[in-house]
Amino acid sequence: MPTFKAFYVSENADKSYSNQIIERSTNDLPPGEVLIRVKYSSLNYKDALSASGNKGVTRNYPHTPGIDAAGIVEESATDQFSKGEKVLVTGFDLGMNTAGGFGQYIRIPARWVVKLPRGLRLKESMIFGTAGLTAALCIDKLLQNGLTPDKGKVIVTGATGGVGTFAVMILARLGFETVAVTGKPEGAAYLKNLGATEVLNRDAVNDHSGRPLLKGLYAGCVDTVGGAILATILKTMQYNGVVSICGLVQSAELPTTVYPFILRGISMFGIDSSECDIEWRKKMWKNLAGKWKPTGIEQIARTVTLKGLSKEIKKILKGGQMGRVIVRL
Repeated sequence: MPTFKAFYVSENADKSYSNQIIERSTNDLPPGEVLIRVKYSSLNYKDALSASGNKGVTRNYPHTPGIDAAGIVEESATDQFSKGEKVLVTGFDLGMNTAGGFGQYIRIPARWVVKLPRGLRLKESMIFGTAGLTAALCIDKLLQNGLTPDKGKVIVTGATGGVGTFAVMILARLGFETVAVTGKPEGAAYLKNLGATEVLNRDAVNDHSGRPLLKGLYAGCVDTVGGAILATILKTMQYNGVVSICGLVQSAELPTTVYPFILRGISMFGIDSSECDIEWRKKMWKNLAGKWKPTGIEQIARTVTLKGLSKEIKKILKGGQMGRVIVRL
């Protein structure tokens, strides 16, 4: 069986964690119907947590992270996929407790695999990755619940992160007036270039007044941060506003009241891209390959090899990453 290179994270005797690039055999991979030769992966915050020993993400070590992968089918035990077919995988258990995309091969269940849609190259699919899929799911949920460009502004938090970046780009593509929120002052020009009509510092959306409601400013929201910022935005939603939430970068706590919901009729939806319905997933990938695909997505991505991953993992854990980091296998 072929051997391949993989980014391998180990737990040391002193409970610290270290990584190295090792040679593995495809015989070492877990059982599954589809063996994929990985061409590209991408770095997500969850990958950085897995690579640094977060047991809430990965229970057992040694382990290869990488919740995203795109490549070529090498073997298939099902007629759903053929050898040589281009495919992508995001979420499920990939890179969490199943050897992930930071290895040159993965073996996984067929139900995790999506055929690469027409209009999307393998590298482009990983520029999107879990971040792009999550942003698409968030926006689709807003659209399903009546949000249209004429209703008003849409606010996006954590806008320089992966999900936020794509939310801004896709909303701009769909004609929405988009307000981007970031804690990085240097990110303002970056966000305007992506299509944001306004950029706010996160301090501007962190209300300390104690009032249950504030002036209604926004028709929609994609929130990636949670905490006091999300609580403030809930107070500033217009009547019948819609909110998609998908992250907790600031906090998992939500210090709010029922008033925005019962006095303004707003709706809030949780988005989980890891286990979402496969048909919804396929629909979103088709959108990302077609009518929702922003122009110039290459401009927000940097490409590294496995050797460059350690440096990027440290950077994303410190909140220093803007845009997307693509891993070329």
